[in-house]
Amino acid sequence: MIDKIAARLLLSRAKHPSLRGHARISLRVAKWMPFYEYDEEHLFASDGAALETVNRRREGFERLASRLAARKPKTLAASAELARGLSDVQFVDAYRVPYQYRRIVAARLPVGSVVEETDGPRLRDLDGNWSWDLGGSYGVNLFGHRFYERAMESGFARARKLGVVLGNYSPIVLENVNRLREISGKDEVSFHMSGTEAVMQAVRLARYHTGRTHLVRFCGAYHGWWDGVQAGIGNPIPPRHVYTLKEVDEDTLRVLETRSDVACVLVNSIQALHPNAAPPSDSTLVASDRSARYDRAAYTRWLHRLRDTCTRRGIVLIIDDVFMGFRLARGGTQEYFGVPADLVTYGKTLGGGLPVGVVCGRADLMKRYRDDRPGDVCFARGTFNSHPVVMGTMNEFLRYLDSPEAAESYAGLEERWNRRARELNGLLRERGLPVLVENLISVWTTLYTEPGRYNWMLQYYLRAEGLAPSWIGTGRFIFSHDLGDEDFGEIRDRFVRAAEAMRADGFLGADAALTNSSIKRRVLGELLSAATAGLSRNARARRPSGPAIRP
Repeated sequence: MIDKIAARLLLSRAKHPSLRGHARISLRVAKWMPFYEYDEEHLFASDGAALETVNRRREGFERLASRLAARKPKTLAASAELARGLSDVQFVDAYRVPYQYRRIVAARLPVGSVVEETDGPRLRDLDGNWSWDLGGSYGVNLFGHRFYERAMESGFARARKLGVVLGNYSPIVLENVNRLREISGKDEVSFHMSGTEAVMQAVRLARYHTGRTHLVRFCGAYHGWWDGVQAGIGNPIPPRHVYTLKEVDEDTLRVLETRSDVACVLVNSIQALHPNAAPPSDSTLVASDRSARYDRAAYTRWLHRLRDTCTRRGIVLIIDDVFMGFRLARGGTQEYFGVPADLVTYGKTLGGGLPVGVVCGRADLMKRYRDDRPGDVCFARGTFNSHPVVMGTMNEFLRYLDSPEAAESYAGLEERWNRRARELNGLLRERGLPVLVENLISVWTTLYTEPGRYNWMLQYYLRAEGLAPSWIGTGRFIFSHDLGDEDFGEIRDRFVRAAEAMRADGFLGADAALTNSSIKRRVLGELLSAATAGLSRNARARRPSGPAIRP
């Protein structure tokens, strides 16, 4: 009994103190959290700003809305029609900004989600407007739109004689397998249709071969939408057989050293940019306390210690390179940080523009059956795994990796993107703008250095300047590696202009009395009042000053 209590206390200490680190509690809080929203009167005064500032914000907001609407009437009409029938669009439109502002902002600042052409790092909408692509197709667009256009065209051409032949394999598959074995340093390969599927298979193999039940994921890390790794918010089922622990922390290593039920540990190296924090999104940008700081040396030391612990304890170390694989280096996270995995998952850009997931691993871990017990298998198949067209486009990608052009693009990669971040930050400081960026190579996030409630507005000012972020706004920019210095200079200058316009309209920066703590206390008070109002028939009479409650 004493040993069980001690183990439980050790596990508790290894959890991150935030809600993100406590999946069950965060799920309960999410189900409790009431909806309320700001009405027209209080939309621009949610931080208690002076009347002059409120009026300036209102006027700036209307100018911005008129400017955006005038640019793209066809695109907005098509996007609205699409949203009526496509649930994915409904979801992302609902989570572009904090929900208290959602209804009015979505109505007055609608975002077009339809494009019909690309030209290098730019996108063209239905109205002929060109915008610089900051979304990177969720990480797929690593080498530039033109490269994937060529890869897909070639992949289709190479598979034309086969059509849909599934179960048998194209000769291209053998070449892909051999190239992936070399790149990953692993013995065997299996193909899947998405990164989420690849992670599912890697975890299943780890459990099968270790005979253990639990996996360890790190606080804030994303490994796909499968409920087996997405503990807490986003998964309506309470997490089972999942430990969510602190990353870069001694307490976590102690848990791994002492427990005998851990089958595997999942690592997503994008977390090096913001350990223990969820992927940054403008929908959660309540105040100005988004944080990020990349320390390559510290994260390298952590991964090496984690590798050593897993080796001693017989725990399978899975590097989830679905997102960061090939972006950090040709050999992905393993090469960049010098840490070998037992299993590696790939996806996104590896498909050459088409959907794909891949698991590479040691032969003993990849085997799906037991010689001595023929009924004991680890089943995983899929109709479209190794589809000829996908294998063709993947082959184009893998061949490009071995080309002189690819080698040149990786040379000096880290310093090139660090220099660009320094250039942008230098201009922002020079103009006195309370904004900066932090980066892990070509993946960037935006930070805000003065307290404020309207930082999420920057995404709309960026769009007005011809920059196109993804639906999470300024939380994450994903650049393609074909972006030249001249093109980046254009993006940099437009970013600065957007921040200056936002400041001129009263949305950026704050008075000295405003703090991140005071903002959060105010929002907490509104939440409690909204919850109380939702339980009362006299809701409107009991609403807090400012927000209009719609229980």
